[in-house]
Amino acid sequence: MRKIKKTIASIILLAFLAPSLVGCGNKLSASGQENGSNPSVPKQINFGILRVPNDEAIAISQKIFDKYFTEKGIKCNFIVFDSGVEANKAFASGSIDFASMGHTNAVVALSTGLDVELIWIHEVLGEIEALAVKESSNVNSIEELAGKKIATPFASTSHYSLLNAIKNAGIEDKVELLDMQTADIVAAWERGDIEAAYTWQPSLGKILKDGKVIINSEEMANQGYVTANVKLVRKKFAEQYPDLVASLIACLAEGSMIYRQDSNEGANIVAKELEIEPQDALEQMKGSIWLSPEEKLKEQYLGNSDSAGKFAAVMKDTADFLAKQGFLNKVPSQEEFSKFINSSYIEEAIKILK
Repeated sequence: MRKIKKTIASIILLAFLAPSLVGCGNKLSASGQENGSNPSVPKQINFGILRVPNDEAIAISQKIFDKYFTEKGIKCNFIVFDSGVEANKAFASGSIDFASMGHTNAVVALSTGLDVELIWIHEVLGEIEALAVKESSNVNSIEELAGKKIATPFASTSHYSLLNAIKNAGIEDKVELLDMQTADIVAAWERGDIEAAYTWQPSLGKILKDGKVIINSEEMANQGYVTANVKLVRKKFAEQYPDLVASLIACLAEGSMIYRQDSNEGANIVAKELEIEPQDALEQMKGSIWLSPEEKLKEQYLGNSDSAGKFAAVMKDTADFLAKQGFLNKVPSQEEFSKFINSSYIEEAIKILK
């Protein structure tokens, strides 16, 4: 198992070190060209997004991006990634300016030297991610997964939660872990190729049609293993266009506010955007914690521009754990993680929103 893990880790690392071999599935390049009609802004911005029920999905659906970008003559390109692994490859190849991803992939981004920084928490993960087994199985606890095949997207928040769950249960060397994208997990589940999977919505909802949850990410967070979806920005873009970074934060905060003020309205918007049922969208959104910009600046989370919050320690703990499991070759220092989180754009966005 250790050999397999190290091989997979090498493959992941090579992907970051060979940006010419990867891309985001199109011929986009990160913004760099100035806008002819307005030289102070780029012609286009490339956003790497996850197709999940979050503040970004609401902001896109409600055309809030138009207010902050399109009306300034900036074209917004949205590139959908299945996970942060693909988003980090796109950062490495220089094809995107922003990306959403699980915080574990943000850890990988810093550890592998990508020139990016963390500027936002989309949501703290709870029931939206979980470890599921077949309803017909006789498995009712994590310990009973010994000898089973468990799928998860490697280097994801689900992967981090799964590794800690099986470690705490004492079966980390007694299971076979399989690296799969979420769509492949659903297909493998339906074929009967896997007995369990740790994944997120909407793939989690699909496998739960004949499955049951053994443990979810809210329960893992209560054990000290906090996970979250975050937003990263390419540093050179942020240095050139700091006002646009603050504008993006304000844009996302407006999307988040719609859900926090009326959860049913937010769910209806997300359901239309993601082509799912409103009730399913609402259940998925209730499975995570949506913080206000002011809450994100608290010590419990990102902290402010003068003092790093506790989330920097969560990321360092995550890196330490992934390194012990053989998935990271280098662990940045706590100081590097604190500098990696830049809360100043949230502070500027709060001024924009007033």
